[in-house]
Amino acid sequence: MQTQAIAFTQKFSGLLDASRPHRLGLALSCVSLVVLISGCGQGRPDAAHAAIPAAPALPAVVLQVAPQRVPIAVEAVGQIEGSKEVEVRARVSGIVLKRLYHEGDLVRAGAPMFKIDPAPFEIALAQAQAQLAQEQARNEQSRRESVRLKQLAAEKAISQKEYDDASSNLKLSHATLQAAAAKLREAELNLSYTSVAAPVSGVSGRAVRSEGSLITAGADSLLTSISQVDPIWVRFSLSESDLAKLPQRRLVRGAQVEIGLVMPDGTRYPGKGRLNFAATQIDTRLGTQQLRAEFDNAKGQLLPGQFVRVQLVAGQRDNVFLVPQTAVMAAEAGYMLFVMDKEGKAALRPVQLGDWIGSDWMVLGGLAAGDRVIVDNLLKLRPGAAVSPLAPGQGKPAKAGPAPANTSVAK
Repeated sequence: MQTQAIAFTQKFSGLLDASRPHRLGLALSCVSLVVLISGCGQGRPDAAHAAIPAAPALPAVVLQVAPQRVPIAVEAVGQIEGSKEVEVRARVSGIVLKRLYHEGDLVRAGAPMFKIDPAPFEIALAQAQAQLAQEQARNEQSRRESVRLKQLAAEKAISQKEYDDASSNLKLSHATLQAAAAKLREAELNLSYTSVAAPVSGVSGRAVRSEGSLITAGADSLLTSISQVDPIWVRFSLSESDLAKLPQRRLVRGAQVEIGLVMPDGTRYPGKGRLNFAATQIDTRLGTQQLRAEFDNAKGQLLPGQFVRVQLVAGQRDNVFLVPQTAVMAAEAGYMLFVMDKEGKAALRPVQLGDWIGSDWMVLGGLAAGDRVIVDNLLKLRPGAAVSPLAPGQGKPAKAGPAPANTSVAK
């Protein structure tokens, strides 16, 4: 703009030389106009710059963190099994006459479950009783004979051999009598086996054989099964990475740990478990340690075969920070947080994360006590942007001073 004014001035200087008396007033007016225009051009950039307002501070909830003590917890998928898994089998061969239970019901130890045709065993019992009576009569006869011959042998009325034979016959009769008594006991036992009873208390399974089936004692004798559900067991395993989080990096039977269950619908099982088995070596195929916990199950809420989530707490970890999951951002370089610096501006901070605890991340590194973490409005934030801090749970800006200490985590 200044160059155009100079050129304009030179042009009108020639006009002044040609007709100075008549055009002096017009030239002076033009020069004044040029100077005025030049002055306006010089001042315009400063005026435009002054017209751009500063960006307002962005309101955001700010949480001042403090070190906390949190539980060392790991979680795994577990499967429930009965503390006793018993097969109910027939101990004698015969026809199944009747099923005496409802499949899937709780049964008590000793309750009858099946009835096998007892007729053949009743006959065998009667025969054994008759055989025993016969042997008892023979034994009594042998005893009397031995007593009589003993007296005659003492009087030398008979030979010693006759008395010795009578004594041997008495002993053989005693042995035969004992065998007959054993046969009677066996017949009674076989007859009792025709009523198949529950060996343990628990939940009955599906009947494998129906009424009218011929059962053969041995491999073909399975009738049903029973799972003892009080107490009940939960099998689960922990990987080597999970074991590394524990204080001793392994678990042993009877370890003082807190074990809880989360049911398939997300509710928490009210009872606590006890670790009753821990493998002494790592499974080389899966890289896990096999574990088992025992739970009381008086109400029968846990069923064999059910899948649950096992939560195991094995100590406490000190000097960690908890921040809401919504405050954490994932980047190529790792995980980041926005923090508010001393000037009230947003700054990115790389952090080292641990596990989830509820809806919070456990921060193991990158934060210090008193740091103010920005937990919302992250999409609008940029490094260096001014922040108007809001207290957690409030909708109005907090005072510009340092935020009060707050060890609770915004949910």
